[in-house]
Amino acid sequence: MTRYDFLVETYRTERLKTLSVWAQVPDDRMRERAEHRARTPLEHMVHQCLSEDGWMRTMLGIDIGRDALPADEARDAFIAHYGACSADRLVTLEGLPEIWFEAETQFFEERRSRAWVLTRRCLHSAHHRGQLNAAIRAWGRPLYSTYGPTADTGGLPKNGARTIYRGDTADPAGAHGGVPALPGTGQSPVTERPDADGR
Repeated sequence: MTRYDFLVETYRTERLKTLSVWAQVPDDRMRERAEHRARTPLEHMVHQCLSEDGWMRTMLGIDIGRDALPADEARDAFIAHYGACSADRLVTLEGLPEIWFEAETQFFEERRSRAWVLTRRCLHSAHHRGQLNAAIRAWGRPLYSTYGPTADTGGLPKNGARTIYRGDTADPAGAHGGVPALPGTGQSPVTERPDADGR
């Protein structure tokens, strides 16, 4: 074990969360904008793949020898491609010593430790994943958990809401029938400050 195992574990779980959110995008919404200034889901997936490939190769020195983008720009192709690329990066990260994480690298115009850059990479991915979650919700679609319960998994933890991921760690996209049912909002408020109608 090293002091940076937590960071490798963070990357491991963050990649699964990204795959899970992508799997919740309907195929027929891939080129649709939730708002005219927003990225489409396709643009989010392209950005995630290009950005992570660039950061990993140029800032962290992790070149997995794969193309940054899938040959087919369909949702399932992005899920498969990013899943494979991020799995390869994870294997590399798991084998690196503490000194690698502590060494400085170039982060745009600044010098930062690789641990700092990897942390920022995870946060960058989470930021875009949140935008995609907002689009999915704006389209009236249900949402599985990313970090904790959602309105569709029962609302607030204090009311017994559960964290329900779309797929397990071996099948984050639910491609093999592993997609659990969502219980819905239930009778309790789904936020700490509900509207007059109790929602």
